[in-house]
Amino acid sequence: MANDNTKYRHFVANNMKDFNDRAWEIFQFQSKNNTLYQKFLELLPNCLPNQENLFSIPCIPVHFFKNQLIQTGSWEPETIFSSSGTSGSTQSNHAVRSLNSYLENTVRCFEERYGPVENYAFMALLPHYLERKGSSLVDMAGYFIGKSKFQDYSGFFLNHKDSLVTLLSKAKAENIPVVLLGVSFALLSLASDFTFQFPELIVMETGGMKGQGRELPRSELHDILKTAFGVNQIHSEYGMTELLSQAYAPADGYFYESSSLKILIRDITDPFREVPDGKVGAVNIIDLANKDSISFIATDDLGRKCHDGTFEILGRLDNAEIRGCNLLVHHLT
Repeated sequence: MANDNTKYRHFVANNMKDFNDRAWEIFQFQSKNNTLYQKFLELLPNCLPNQENLFSIPCIPVHFFKNQLIQTGSWEPETIFSSSGTSGSTQSNHAVRSLNSYLENTVRCFEERYGPVENYAFMALLPHYLERKGSSLVDMAGYFIGKSKFQDYSGFFLNHKDSLVTLLSKAKAENIPVVLLGVSFALLSLASDFTFQFPELIVMETGGMKGQGRELPRSELHDILKTAFGVNQIHSEYGMTELLSQAYAPADGYFYESSSLKILIRDITDPFREVPDGKVGAVNIIDLANKDSISFIATDDLGRKCHDGTFEILGRLDNAEIRGCNLLVHHLT
């Protein structure tokens, strides 16, 4: 799908060179106007970023969002997204300059892979997220629901599985395209209580058991859901509180980068060494949409970049495996 660069000209890239150029422009802007990022760069030995190598641009550890309100420039946040903070962990907070800009970007990321949002009914199973404030996922799902031309078939379903299944059956009978968007534990709970055959249904998991059971390998989770819902593939959405862009996997957990988001893989024990395609490492993200906060983030996710340009998310780093970045966190907090 073609990008509307008049609308998203600040952070949409048409090709790899364009992405590199925009990332470099944002790096120069943030390195001069983001106090935290300036301090981070000063602590790095022999840091010589260059425009031809995106990996050379330093990424801040995602932990910074837990104890800093990260902003580039001076402005008042329209909203602040917060993570769930499960299991007693500290919440991440992401200051957002423009909520509408975020919401429009979520639409663009979705439409690059699936076409117009309005052509789908959206049924959202997001317990735990709905029960707290500050969820970027809830805001995204609500925006998609509001734009759908199938309003009678769209909505949030917290504790109403019967009505959800009834609506799914009705949508199937009337050939209405449906995206069933849910966190892993909620989809598993639905699958344990109901089974049906809806091959055209897009079942999209966003990950996360949130302490509601053991974390399942993605392949095992998908097999359970495919059997329960009668579909051939399970789709996945990859996003987080610290990002304003998303990536989508239409099948088997192989995610496609969006035109505002790129994945790089770093060595687990050396955060300044890039891992080649096909090898497992820790995930760095460049999110051009984070131009007002920070676009260069070293996550705690384990992943692998595939030779065809897709990527996999394979789990989480153990704290004991993280090297280098923790020392920088200590100096800046």
